[in-house]
Amino acid sequence: MNINKLSACTSILIGKNATIDGSTIIGRNEDAKSSWPKRFIVKKREQFDEKNIFKSKYNELTIELPSLRYKYTCTPEWTDNEGLFEEDGINEYGVAMSATESTYANDMVLGFDPLLKNGISEEAIITIVLPYIKSAKEGVIRLGELIEKFGAAETNGILFSDKESVWYFEIGSGHHWVAQRIPDDSYAVVANQMAIQEINFNNDNFLYSKNIKTFVLENNLNKNKNTFNFRNIFGTKDLMDTIYNTPRVWYGQKMFNPSDTLDNPKSQNFKFIRKPEELIDIFDAEKYLSSHYEGTEFDPTISKNKNVYRPISLAKTQESHLLQINEKYPPEIGSIHWLSMGVSAQSTFVPFFGGITDTPSEYKYETGLNYNNKSAYWIFKLTGVLMDPHYKTFENIINDNKSELRQFYLQKINETIKESNSEKDLNKLATKKSFEISNHAINVFKKINSNLITQSTDFSPLNFKTDENL
Repeated sequence: MNINKLSACTSILIGKNATIDGSTIIGRNEDAKSSWPKRFIVKKREQFDEKNIFKSKYNELTIELPSLRYKYTCTPEWTDNEGLFEEDGINEYGVAMSATESTYANDMVLGFDPLLKNGISEEAIITIVLPYIKSAKEGVIRLGELIEKFGAAETNGILFSDKESVWYFEIGSGHHWVAQRIPDDSYAVVANQMAIQEINFNNDNFLYSKNIKTFVLENNLNKNKNTFNFRNIFGTKDLMDTIYNTPRVWYGQKMFNPSDTLDNPKSQNFKFIRKPEELIDIFDAEKYLSSHYEGTEFDPTISKNKNVYRPISLAKTQESHLLQINEKYPPEIGSIHWLSMGVSAQSTFVPFFGGITDTPSEYKYETGLNYNNKSAYWIFKLTGVLMDPHYKTFENIINDNKSELRQFYLQKINETIKESNSEKDLNKLATKKSFEISNHAINVFKKINSNLITQSTDFSPLNFKTDENL
């Protein structure tokens, strides 16, 4: 069983001064297969008396980890037969991480520094990094050291954030990597390409592998000797990029910089870092990850349009997440793991507070590959399956319910913040409120599904309307 994630994902990163409430936000759509269930669990803090050894089932990578593992949330697969793929989470120190945004290196680079079969892959990255860091920058440094020591099995982009900063990390080859701190007043959207551009080796906002400059120089990899552009040196610029990748960047930048004239979705020259024209809120970020070129001729949900470009919200999305960290509140309450199971355009981003010590049974349910109504993944996924054959007919039903849920989420978040002022056990409060929120969301979507099934009975091709005059 090989789930082959190497054609997946869209990411967004937003600095704290670019958001309306001063929080940092990172997020990503995890795209793999149209039917591939996910779970959402809490890994508890644990002190290992014996050696803490990680051995991957994916490729037999073996690493000794620190003896103390911090608590963290994550979204593993329905099965660990091919590895964990924990993908995203927030740890007890309010550090968020999402891994990975699959990217591609060019043949020249990989000819000199090839990927390693048993190196670090997407399957392992969250597990070996997130439970052992206390800041976003510390996460960048830890992952970089591991890549240099054990090598990489894939080229990937990794998102880090804490209450102060947002970092984007890119693996460019078997042992080389760079990372850039997103400026506080800026954002970035990434879509399966190397994204980081100009590297300033004299600026603390950049980190990178040892000897990367020497590696590039000695192997004649830089076509422009006047600058060090990581995307140009390590990445690709092919036809696949213009159909599959760059249109998603184009649409994101049109959303957040609407006055710009961005007429060419196939352009290979979009900037990595942008300053938004207006401050971005959590629902703006959600709108981007849930989008499919609405308002343009490329929207595949309009029957007359051809599916020209790969949409952002995709049928193969397993889950989408937005990890929000607000420095105004303790990490138990100020950290929120917004999680949308299934296709985000047809689902809802449910907020879970970072202090949760457990998740609802529907999110932990170890379902097999097939549909099961006890699984949160399948409850939300079913809505999309029922909606797809009659997308425009049911679209308003879904959107109206999602709108009401967003209002409900904010009301419960504000309620929780107020109660946190007098609550001593914030983990208990976070868990209680997260359960209340998620239970309501699940019940709403169960009712939606019932409604869609009932209405769908009248759409059969065997239906016949009798002339009342007969």
